[in-house]
Amino acid sequence: MSQLTIYADDDPGSPLLATDDIDRIREELGNAGILIERWSADHEIPDDSDADSIIRAYRREIDELIANRGYQTFDVVSMHPEHPDKDALRLKFLDEHTHGEDEVRFFVRGRGLFVVHADDRVYSVLCEKDDLISVPANTRHWFDMGPNPRFTAIRLFNNPEGWIANFTGDEIASRFPTLED
Repeated sequence: MSQLTIYADDDPGSPLLATDDIDRIREELGNAGILIERWSADHEIPDDSDADSIIRAYRREIDELIANRGYQTFDVVSMHPEHPDKDALRLKFLDEHTHGEDEVRFFVRGRGLFVVHADDRVYSVLCEKDDLISVPANTRHWFDMGPNPRFTAIRLFNNPEGWIANFTGDEIASRFPTLED
């Protein structure tokens, strides 16, 4: 179940709001310019599916997003607890960064924690299967897949070059709760 926890950016120990009500999550994130939608990730995908198989299974959804929102390219990211680079990738994504384009993810399996730093608030969004999240361009954020990652997400891009991060150098991410499992 998706969850949202909101903090003041100077007080990671005292949540201002914690909810799993999807309507409230949409409202709160919408107020910060972040889009979250519930899609249906109902295609059977075996654990050993490669990116091409996942793209074939979700081609209709991908085409709909491209047609309606103008994305130019897409890929699939899958992580599992045995992935040899999981620790290095987790550390890379845990640093606060921005992108020159929206960061769009459709979770088709598992979960991950998107954390957005907007104005004086930190929005910690636990995204799970069926969640589509879009973090606006130039919005400070980080992502935590946890120490034992298990997720598959389709990533959509406006930039044909794909994922390009601009790290802020702010250590704020180290002060906020992470995904522990």
